[in-house]
Amino acid sequence: MRIAILADALDRQYAGIHIYTKEIIRSLAKIAPQHEWLIIRPEAKGDIAGVEEVVIPLHPVPGHLPFRLFIQIPIVLRKKKIDVVVEPGHFGPFNLPARIKRVTVIHDLTPLLFPEMHVFRGHALQRLFLPSILRRADHIITNSAYTRSDVIKLFPFAQHKTTAAILGKEAIFQPDHRPEILAKYGITNPYFLFTGTLEPRKNLSVLLQAFEELKTKTGIEHQLVLVGKVGWKSEELVQKIHASPVASDIRQLGYLDREDLPAIYSQAIAFVYPSLYEGFGLPVLEAMACGTPVITTNVSSLPEVGGEAACYFAPEDVTRLVAHMQRLSEDASLREQRIQASLQQAAKFSWEKAAKAFVGALEEMA
Repeated sequence: MRIAILADALDRQYAGIHIYTKEIIRSLAKIAPQHEWLIIRPEAKGDIAGVEEVVIPLHPVPGHLPFRLFIQIPIVLRKKKIDVVVEPGHFGPFNLPARIKRVTVIHDLTPLLFPEMHVFRGHALQRLFLPSILRRADHIITNSAYTRSDVIKLFPFAQHKTTAAILGKEAIFQPDHRPEILAKYGITNPYFLFTGTLEPRKNLSVLLQAFEELKTKTGIEHQLVLVGKVGWKSEELVQKIHASPVASDIRQLGYLDREDLPAIYSQAIAFVYPSLYEGFGLPVLEAMACGTPVITTNVSSLPEVGGEAACYFAPEDVTRLVAHMQRLSEDASLREQRIQASLQQAAKFSWEKAAKAFVGALEEMA
């Protein structure tokens, strides 16, 4: 088969969907060279082996984005005699002849399930277009079994054409105890860690409250390290951080060099992920791969990723979160047990497995 992947996320994003697109393309090309792989992206980089790269630039001209999406890309796909088109960003593909199979990837359904946590334009477009996109799709790939169940619950017609291809972890995520990385970012004390975009869905006000209560209750010198960009609807959270009585012990680092992340994960007392909903929860897997004890919520896909290795709490249960943080900071034996459990759980996930499930779905569909 000639399979095209719409890979704008390689050049336009730097969060989860960027990682997903990069790693799944690399793994697909590696494990399935019997197929011809082509990627369409805005910039010429030639950074992925085993794929043909077609560049269709993005121009800051009104109307160019839909013209590119509905006209330019379909023309290229026809000329290249593509058999299957994959859209990793779950918004398309569009305007294709019936002979070209459409595959849409769904990472989560938060715009539909939690519209109040998104900007209006985002959830409005999803509500308007996603049902018809999924109806027209020849196959749907999800990143977890939980997301697959969400898709089927909201769109029962998709049950027999939806496959879960469980995500993997990048090779860079492994135990890394370089002290100079902590010094680089001004981390001077033992610390709890969060990584991800600062946005309402991540439920960081609960983590902030728990950290304040833990500091008051125990007097520990620990820091709270927040890694990630400030996202939408986070003004109130940022104000709370600045006004916190323990603000001097909160390090808000923003977006970091990715090669520094393993050392930041590995040396944390625990990785705390208080999210209200995740389609997968890639940071949880990254933390476990670095041997970091994980504390996360017992909702959505997070127990699927954390397995028996993670410590769980209900999203609103601050008391339970404080207890987990205190135990991991005080009990060295328990922390060592959780380190080993994290490494064992992370070993169950790989991008090769994800790619095999992905290719299997494409071949069965074809």
